[in-house]
Amino acid sequence: MLYSILQIVAFQALFLLIYDLFLKRETFFNYNRAYLIITSVLSLVLPFIKFPQLKTMATKDMVIHLPEVFIGTKGPTVYDIQIAEQAGIVLEQPQTPIWQTIALIGVAIASLIFLVKITKLLWLKYKNPKRWKGNVLIVNLIKSSAAFSFFNTIFLGERISESEKPTIYEHELVHIKEYHTVDLLFFELLRIVFWFNPLVYIYQNRIKELHEYIADAKAVKQSGKAEYYTSLLNQVLDVNQVSFTNTFFNKSLIKKRIAMLQKSKSKQLHLLKYALLIPMVFGMLIYTSTEVRAQQNIDSQETLVDQELTDAELIKKYYDKMVSMKKTGATFFEISDFAGINTYSTEKYLLSRTEFLKLKAYGQYISDGIIQRKSEEGTLTQKDINTVSLMRLDKFETYADFKAFKNTKAEKERWESNTQDGILKLYVEDAGNKTDEETKRFNALIDQLENDEYFKKLVISSNRSTMIIDSPKAQNREIHILKNDEQRVEVPFSVVEESPTLPECEDLESNFERKNCMSNFVNKHIGKNFNTSVGDNLSPGRKRVFVQFKIDTDGSVKDIVARGPSPMLEEEAKRVIATLPQFIPGKQKGKAVVVPFSIPIVFQVASKGIDTTNVDETKNLKEALYNSSNKRNKKELVEFLKEEIKKLEKDIERSEAVPFSEVEVAPIHPDCESLSNTIELKDCLAHAINKLVGKNFNTDLANSLGLPAGQKRIFTQFIIDKSGNVTNIVARGPHPKLEEETIRVLKLLPKFTPATQGGEVVDVSYALPIVFQIHDSKKD
Repeated sequence: MLYSILQIVAFQALFLLIYDLFLKRETFFNYNRAYLIITSVLSLVLPFIKFPQLKTMATKDMVIHLPEVFIGTKGPTVYDIQIAEQAGIVLEQPQTPIWQTIALIGVAIASLIFLVKITKLLWLKYKNPKRWKGNVLIVNLIKSSAAFSFFNTIFLGERISESEKPTIYEHELVHIKEYHTVDLLFFELLRIVFWFNPLVYIYQNRIKELHEYIADAKAVKQSGKAEYYTSLLNQVLDVNQVSFTNTFFNKSLIKKRIAMLQKSKSKQLHLLKYALLIPMVFGMLIYTSTEVRAQQNIDSQETLVDQELTDAELIKKYYDKMVSMKKTGATFFEISDFAGINTYSTEKYLLSRTEFLKLKAYGQYISDGIIQRKSEEGTLTQKDINTVSLMRLDKFETYADFKAFKNTKAEKERWESNTQDGILKLYVEDAGNKTDEETKRFNALIDQLENDEYFKKLVISSNRSTMIIDSPKAQNREIHILKNDEQRVEVPFSVVEESPTLPECEDLESNFERKNCMSNFVNKHIGKNFNTSVGDNLSPGRKRVFVQFKIDTDGSVKDIVARGPSPMLEEEAKRVIATLPQFIPGKQKGKAVVVPFSIPIVFQVASKGIDTTNVDETKNLKEALYNSSNKRNKKELVEFLKEEIKKLEKDIERSEAVPFSEVEVAPIHPDCESLSNTIELKDCLAHAINKLVGKNFNTDLANSLGLPAGQKRIFTQFIIDKSGNVTNIVARGPHPKLEEETIRVLKLLPKFTPATQGGEVVDVSYALPIVFQIHDSKKD
C-alpha cells in the first residue's frame, strides 16, 4: 500500500509538471480543466493497472519467477497457532503500522474540518435572507461584501454596490452552469484521503484558477472589460475562505485573472501539446506492468548463491535469518511464512531442496526455543527432548537422505493411505508410462472416486509431477497437472563464469573472448539461415523478432521462445535456432549449468512500390491458377485452396454442432450403454473421458518444456459426429507439444452411439478444459 501511495504522488508530480510547463499559459481553459481532472483520476488508477503483455517490452537475460510475497499484515493460521502453542509462544495479532495509524488520524481530522466547513456554509444559508431567481437561490449576506457560489446557490454580500451585483451574478452563474462545485468537492475529498500530499492542494488551486478564467471569459461578454476590471480591482476586505466554493473576490487571483483576460487566444496548433499525455500514460503503464529489474537481479544473484551452498550451509543461513527476523521484531507467523510453512501443498509428494532445508531450519529454530524456555522454567523432560528431535528432522542430515526416505516403499504406502479431506492418492514411478499394476490401482481409485461421495479428488504423483482429477460430482470439474520443482541451476549468459562455446572458440584465452566468439557464431548462423521472405507480406520497415533459448547442461538447445510481429516470423526464428549445433555447455564453479541466451533478430522489409489497395485478390488468385505457365505454382495453389476449404468445412461443422450441455439425448459411451437416464448418461460420458485422459496423458511432458510458473490451461474441443466418431479435435494451450499430446489422447476415444435432437441424429460438440498449475521453480 505504501509503495502504491508513493507511485500516486510521483504520477501527480509528473502530470502537474507537464501542466505548469506546457499548458498553464494557454487559453484552452476547458481543455485544461479536463486535463487536471483526468490526470488526477489517472494518478489514482494507474498504480493498480497491470498489463502482462507490456512485460514483453522489457528485454531480459533470464526470467525468474518469484514466490508469493505478502505485503502488509495478516492473521496467524491454525497451523501457526498449533506450532506456537507447542513452542510455548503466545501469538498476538500484529499491530497496525505506525504510518497507517498516523494516516488514519489525519483522515479523521481532515474529515472533521470538512464537516465544519459544510456546517458553516449551511449556517450562512440558514441565517441570512434569501430569494429564488429561476432555479438559482440567492442568499443576501448581512454586513458582508463577500461573493461566492455553491452548487445552485449564490451568496452575495449586502455591501456590494448595486452596479457591481449584475456583473458578479453573471460570473457566479457560470460557475453554477459549469458544475464547478463538483470539481472542487472531488479535490476536497482527495484532500481528506491524501491530507499529507501537498500536490493535491496544488491541484485544487490550479482548478480554482481555471474556474475563474472560464467564468471571467463568459461574464466579461455581458458587461464589457472596463466595468469588469473595475469590479475586480475594488478593494474587498471581507472574503469567503471556504476551499470548495467559487469566490469572486480572491486577491491572490485578481492579477492573474486580469492578465488572462488581456491575453489573446491561443493558436489551435497548440492543442497538440495535449498529445504529451499519451506517451506519459503509456510510460507509466509500462512502469507499473513490468517487474522491477533491480530487485530481480538481487534475487537472481541470491538464488545462485543458495544453489552453490551445501545443505548444512543453507540450513545455517535460513536459521540465522529466522533469528535475525525475531530480533528485528518479526512476528511468529511472519517467520513461519519465511519458512514456507503455510505454502506447502498436501498434494505434493516430494518437497524441493529449498522447501525441505527451510523446514529443517524452522524445526531447529522452534525446538531451540522450546529447550531454552523449558530449561529456564526447570520443566524440561525426556519426552520434550524426543519431541524436539522429531521437530528438528534429525534423521535426515541432507536433502539426499530425505529423498532416499521418500523413495522407500513404506513411505509411499503411508502417503497413499492418508486420505484425509477426501483426497485419494496414488504414487507412480512414471506418470506417462504406468505399469500394469499401477494402471489397475488407478482404475480402482477412479471407480472409488466416482462411487464414493466422501472423496473429492484423486492425486496421482511421481517425483517429477502431480496430476489432480476432481470428482465427477464436483462443480466445474477439471484435470489439474502440477509440475514439481526441478533441481536445475540456471545462470545468465552475461554472468556465467565459463560461457557455452564451440570447439573453434574453446582455445581462446579469456571468457570474454569466448562469449564474443559464441555471440558472433549465433549471429552469423541466423543471418545465413533466416528466411526473410517470410516477412514479405508485412508492411515495409524495420522488423524485430526477440528470441530466447537455453543451452542445457549437455550443450543442447532447448526451450526456444520467440516474440515478433507475426506468427510466421516467430516460427521461422524458432526453426533457425533449433538448427544450432551442440555446444560445449557453460559452467559455474566447475559444474555444468543451464545458460539462458537472448538475441533480437532485426531485418528490413523493403517497400514493394506498388499500390495494392484496389487489387481484386480473387481475380489475382484465379489468374495465377489458370493462366500461369508454371505447373508447380498451379499445384501449390490447388493444394493451398484445398487446405483452406477443409478448414472452412470444419468451422462450419463446429458451428452447426449441438453443444453437449444442450443436446436432448447425449452420445453414449460404450461403458454407459446400460444406463437410460439422460443426466446419468451425460455424467457417465464425462467420467469416461476424464478417466481416459487421466490414464493416458503424459503428465511428465510439462517438465521438459520449461513453462513459466502459474496456472496454464489447455482448451480442447471435439465433435462426436452423426456416426459416433470423434472428429475435428482442436486444442489450444501454452505449448504446441502439449496440444499435440492432448489431441493424441483424445484420438484414443472409442466410437460412441450418436446423439439425437428432436428425434434426429446430430453432431455434438464437447469441450474439456485441462488445467496445468505449474509452481514457481526454485533451481536448487
